[in-house]
Amino acid sequence: MKPKTVVVHDKMQRNYRYKLTEPAGRNFDPEFTPALTPKEMLEMGVFGGKYMTDCKKEFPKSWFTHARLSPEGKDPELNFFGVDASKPLSYWKRKGWVHEDDPRGWFQWYCRYYMGRRSMDDERQIKRWRAIRRHVAQIQAACPKRALDCRPRQRQAVLHWAYDSRRI
Repeated sequence: MKPKTVVVHDKMQRNYRYKLTEPAGRNFDPEFTPALTPKEMLEMGVFGGKYMTDCKKEFPKSWFTHARLSPEGKDPELNFFGVDASKPLSYWKRKGWVHEDDPRGWFQWYCRYYMGRRSMDDERQIKRWRAIRRHVAQIQAACPKRALDCRPRQRQAVLHWAYDSRRI
């Protein structure tokens, strides 16, 4: 596969460039096995619909055909579980969890990784993704299987990390 260069111009990045070196949705690190694609997550409802409203040009149009988005501002009712399960970006930045290449955080990293970008931040982000399993285990321990009304905030939170909490 010949690498393709992507040039980003949105509210958070100007002239940011990266290369796609892998086919979209393939050749993931064996330790990284998300249950949902970015497209599926956007269609289900994540981040109050606000996350990807100004960067549609960077990703396939099909991701946004049925995405639950709110360009005017975050609307937790658009989330799959209808609850707010997000901390503000400022919180994530204070914690040092946001890499300069992906100023929107983990989901932006995942979208770009899914599209075929590989970066020096992959190992750290995959480690963070794996750490969310503790929340999956908490849901499994506290809730009957597929009881979607049990721990909706925690279920929405794991959904934000590409775990399909409908299966838990």
